[in-house]
Amino acid sequence: MTLLDRRQLLTATLGLSLGAGKAQQPSMAASPPQGPGRIFGPGGEGWWDSERVSCPRVLPDPAGGWLMWYYGRDPAFDRSINLPTGRVGLARSADGIHWQRVRGPLTQGAVFEPSGDATQFDSGHVGISDIHRRDDLYWMWYLGGQTGGERGGFPLRPGCAVSRDGLHWNRVPGPYRGALLDAGAQGEYDEFMVGWPQVIQWDDGNWRMYYHTVQLGKGYFLAWAESPDGFRWEKRGIVMEPGPKGRFDDYGVSTRHMVKLGDTWTMFYEGCHYTGHPIQVDRQIGVAISADGIDWERVDGPYANGCVIPQAPKGSGLWDYRLGCPWLVAQDDGTLRLYYIGSNERPGEGGSELDTVHQIGLAVSAGDVTRWERFTTP
Repeated sequence: MTLLDRRQLLTATLGLSLGAGKAQQPSMAASPPQGPGRIFGPGGEGWWDSERVSCPRVLPDPAGGWLMWYYGRDPAFDRSINLPTGRVGLARSADGIHWQRVRGPLTQGAVFEPSGDATQFDSGHVGISDIHRRDDLYWMWYLGGQTGGERGGFPLRPGCAVSRDGLHWNRVPGPYRGALLDAGAQGEYDEFMVGWPQVIQWDDGNWRMYYHTVQLGKGYFLAWAESPDGFRWEKRGIVMEPGPKGRFDDYGVSTRHMVKLGDTWTMFYEGCHYTGHPIQVDRQIGVAISADGIDWERVDGPYANGCVIPQAPKGSGLWDYRLGCPWLVAQDDGTLRLYYIGSNERPGEGGSELDTVHQIGLAVSAGDVTRWERFTTP
């Protein structure tokens, strides 16, 4: 599909001008919370993200500096949805470390939120998982779910939205109640979710969507779908399964960021380790490499279980006991920044995701993808 074809399709399907103008000036300063790695915490009272912030997605700002989209929620958001998702917001930074929230046009300053149409796949909650700037537009791929059902907010499905300014977004309608792909039928590997999509246009012109799913008792699996134009998708199957028993990812691969470093595709991913509970798993960051994006080779990190960024020690009380949602930014000087999220330990043996607080952190590397240090604010 040519650039003109894509523009015409967007104009025809959306019937909108996609917003205009520059993003509003930051309206709330957020001083970096103290603690190794932690750079951004929940917003103040009255903000859409006053309970938790999660899944940072960072791009250069054409006006200078950096932009970060992320998802989160406030305490009043639907508690039947036991996930950190909810709404999406935007922050701006001059240096990629100190961030200021930008007040968006939606609920309590959000820039993207669940659909107001209860029949749509994303009417219950949404969360950003990938973003690019292409054709003078921001393209956001996200996950969403509805309320009700046996498990609130599930199954998860992928969607797409576009924006000129990063603040005002228009959904690209998909064929599955607005979603680009449907969840699998009962018994299929992705019946529970087609979650956290990342979309890449390959060298042959085709598009690939990578996503993860979960099978309780078996773990998390990385799968992919293919498209000739970025709009019509066909599932291709699983490309990465859980690692060997005892490894940090022996319960599978979930959130991830794939980037091309030199001639090699490098994937930073959230590896899940089985702890005896099918949902309450340990989560740490790992690396895999590939020449073709299909066959992936795990790269052992310097820690005994193979990860490259370990979780905080159990009982330490630190903010990032569990890690996830990695996002790599390669700097011009060859150094690397890895944005990620951390959450504290759940109280006791039970509890739910909503008993923890998600916050955003940063790790830095001199260039070796396996050697990282948590950033410490000078």
